[in-house]
Amino acid sequence: MISFPNAKINIGLNVIGKRPDGYHDLETVFYPAGIKDALEFRPAVGGKTSLRITGKAVDAGLEHNLIVKALRMMQRDFDVPELEMCLHKCIPMGAGLGGGSADAAFMLKMINEEFGLNLTDEELEQRAAALGADCPFFIRDKAVFAEGIGDVFSPVEVSLSGYTLCVVKPDLHVSTAEAYAQITPHKWELPLREALKHPLTEWKRLVSNDFEPGVFARYPQLGEIKEGMYRCGAVYASMSGSGSAIYGIFAKDPVPGMVLPDGCETFMLEME
Repeated sequence: MISFPNAKINIGLNVIGKRPDGYHDLETVFYPAGIKDALEFRPAVGGKTSLRITGKAVDAGLEHNLIVKALRMMQRDFDVPELEMCLHKCIPMGAGLGGGSADAAFMLKMINEEFGLNLTDEELEQRAAALGADCPFFIRDKAVFAEGIGDVFSPVEVSLSGYTLCVVKPDLHVSTAEAYAQITPHKWELPLREALKHPLTEWKRLVSNDFEPGVFARYPQLGEIKEGMYRCGAVYASMSGSGSAIYGIFAKDPVPGMVLPDGCETFMLEME
């Protein structure tokens, strides 16, 4: 069985408070983006689970990989055999694009379908939440407004259909813990949900990512990439999550001339 886990971007990301458990309350929109991995499995010959990874390197041992964790979770409750798995990795890691979470969530969905477990989306989301805060998003894989620690979803009227998304991933990794260390939680005068009701042409002044000031201070090239997006005609540009990917939303093809640091990957995606 094969599937194609996709990335996501964050539209806005406001960190509005710190919780007693040490986590942070936030508000953001998760929106699917068409950078895709390829994930395939079949019953293991010899009865031993394996995972072969091609494309981008993944720095995790077998039992620490989220795909294998998803498999083990299902095996605890259901008669799911050992599997030979293949992952072709295209979604950049450490980018704020949710690639590892997508792989895990799609693995849950594939196992559910292949072995006729008949779990509902709600039941799959509950299981996905144990693997990562944003994993449940990829079960339904539709734009949602996310609150709590990024695990409480509600519908949102946001559409990028007809726009072009340019995603740039520089050759650097931003530590999530490091990014949070620079944050002072606060509530915005205009909540994100209200800001997003304004036309996309107004998002530049209304919709922000609270991680950007601290991350851009440490990695100025990220701020330069964002500004380059605007110079090339972006209607809106932002860092996704805690970085390091920067994206721009364009109403038409970007104006040529964006200067990028060495080692950057660039993805151009037509949004549906």
